[in-house]
Amino acid sequence: MSNAPVPGVKEAARKLIDALPDDADWDEVMYRVYVRQCIEAGIADADAGRVVPVDEVRRRFGLTS
Repeated sequence: MSNAPVPGVKEAARKLIDALPDDADWDEVMYRVYVRQCIEAGIADADAGRVVPVDEVRRRFGLTS
């Protein structure tokens, strides 16, 4: 994952924090940030065409359709 500046990340972080329950702890905060970062990285990879077709994943893992 990149450490490059992301436009709007401060506002997104504020919204994420505001959406947490009042009794959230630091682990919950860090988990939500991590999940958000992973989702954004996955979307960026998909947008850039860095994907593997489902049939190829199934073949690599020996799964049947």
